[in-house]
Amino acid sequence: MSASTMSITANPASVAYRRRAAIEKKQPPTALDLAAANAAAAVTPPSTGYDGLAAGGADIKELNLLLILVGLVEMVRRLVIDSRTRSSEGLAVMPGDFEGKLAEMEAFVKEITTMMQVQVDVIDKKLENKIRTVKGEFSEKLEGKETELESKLKELDGRTGNLETLMSKTEATNWLSKEEFDKFLEEFKERKGSEVSNVNLDEVRVYAREIVEREIEKHAADGLGMVDYALASAGAMIVKHSEPYNIGKGGSSSWFPLTKQNTVHMDAQKILTPSFGEPGQCFPLRGSRGFFQVRLRRAIIPEAVTLEHVSKSVAYDRSSAPKKCRVSGWLQGQDTTDVTANSENMFLLTEFTYDLEKSNAQTYNVLEYAATSVVDTIRFDFASNHGNTLHTCIYRLRVHGREPNSVSMLA
Repeated sequence: MSASTMSITANPASVAYRRRAAIEKKQPPTALDLAAANAAAAVTPPSTGYDGLAAGGADIKELNLLLILVGLVEMVRRLVIDSRTRSSEGLAVMPGDFEGKLAEMEAFVKEITTMMQVQVDVIDKKLENKIRTVKGEFSEKLEGKETELESKLKELDGRTGNLETLMSKTEATNWLSKEEFDKFLEEFKERKGSEVSNVNLDEVRVYAREIVEREIEKHAADGLGMVDYALASAGAMIVKHSEPYNIGKGGSSSWFPLTKQNTVHMDAQKILTPSFGEPGQCFPLRGSRGFFQVRLRRAIIPEAVTLEHVSKSVAYDRSSAPKKCRVSGWLQGQDTTDVTANSENMFLLTEFTYDLEKSNAQTYNVLEYAATSVVDTIRFDFASNHGNTLHTCIYRLRVHGREPNSVSMLA
């Protein structure tokens, strides 16, 4: 046996140590080594936005724990490989060497754990600081937006108030009613002779201009455009009336002096005269009930009557306007000496309620059966007014109709 052979046999532990060292030198870097290097290099987390900060920290923690586990598995695997290598060569594992590896592994794990804890604390502090900063910026922006929103809401409240005021004014304005619009539409259809769908804007403008011109002519023609057969300047007259309003002796004032019974006051003709909308130009009758009789300028077939009061835009008080009204008529004939003659032939022409919310001049058609009779005298009775207990003011009464075509109708 040679000297080299004797040396190996005499010191088998030395031979096993040299073989293990040669094997370890040939092995590449293990996962344990990579875990240590990655743990030492993981100083800062990746830069993310506010929404990804927490998720980024959690991912780093999970990755480092995974690397630690892989490192531990690798160490166990190496121990197992070393143990198998020694067993295959017939060499006993030295107790001191195994304990040294365990101590080395424990020290490494403690080091890695300490490094990971330090990195986790650093990451938590950075995340906390970043979140605090983002929250502060977000709060500042939110406060600025809140102030801007309050300003916008105040502006919107102001516009809403203006809109409500405008709507109130619009509701108070006397716009075209549905009935008036339907009438306008029917007249326009008849004038054009075709469907409304074929109408253009220019045609509507022309027709509207014609309507305005007709209304102007109507206003110039006593406001209604209908003949008034109860006009004093045309020959009509008041022949009888109830007691006029006056205070009498001891009063502070009186509109009219006391007159003899059954006589006509000289100012009663105001009922048959245009007042031109001037307040006070009326004939007052005592109380809330009364009447007056009118002899028309000539006999007519009655069609309508118009009662006029002062407009609410210029009136001081409209409570003296008549309310519940009744108009009757008969043919008096040529006998003008007795105003009550032939009154037994009196018949009802129309009944109505004067509405203060409508136009100051309101026209009422006579009843259908009365539209074929001939009258030359009418009686106007009012059973109430709009609240004045002292007197009722009559500004103007008009009677409209047409003249008979033949003398036989007058007989």
